[in-house]
Amino acid sequence: MNAFIASLQFISAIPLGRPRPFDPKGIIVHFPLAGLAIGLVLVLFDGFASAAWPPVVAGALDVALLAAVTGAFHLDGLADTADGLYGQREPEKALAIMKDSRVGAMGLVAVACVLLVKAAAVGSISHGRFLALLIVPAYARSAMMAGIRFLPYARGKAGTGSAFFETPLSTVDFKFVAAPVILSLFLGWRGLLLNLVFAATTAALIFIYRKKLGGVTGDLLGAMTEILEAVLFAAVCVGGGP
Repeated sequence: MNAFIASLQFISAIPLGRPRPFDPKGIIVHFPLAGLAIGLVLVLFDGFASAAWPPVVAGALDVALLAAVTGAFHLDGLADTADGLYGQREPEKALAIMKDSRVGAMGLVAVACVLLVKAAAVGSISHGRFLALLIVPAYARSAMMAGIRFLPYARGKAGTGSAFFETPLSTVDFKFVAAPVILSLFLGWRGLLLNLVFAATTAALIFIYRKKLGGVTGDLLGAMTEILEAVLFAAVCVGGGP
């Protein structure tokens, strides 16, 4: 339980009392469950928002809540990633740009585009809305586990996130990813599409990160989370209707 709470404290701004012991691997392993907890908060809020406002407004408010619940932690990573990876830069230059606290034009554009896609998609989900809002945040945090598992830390031992890469993840460490996968089965063919899009998008981002930097950083993992949420919410509402 301590590891789960520590994981939720690490990737969200939800007040959960005193900080739990810092256990890097325990935090990573519980990312999918922490994502489900964030999804549950989203579902509860959406019930109120959907009753009070039309879908387009409810979708925008849901996305605003996601940003607030995570303290815009991942959005900051998305902005830094867009600034650093745009263009043909050497890895050292890209890493230096991502470390800069200032946000450039590409960062602003990337954040705006992702938020627009998420708001429009969430506002359009009709079939399986409860399940979709619950499990997409879990899938997005599961993608970070894949990034940590299949990529080295691009900043080396001197980076602040190096502790999360010291102990390699094994197959059994992905056991909690089964939770959103099993729940997705209740979405019918959309659940199958969701899993295919999740696997393809995660693999594509890992390929891009490896090609551009030869590894991954906290900013890139945050960007992965935001991109996965946008893509998966869009996938769920494909076709519209029941």
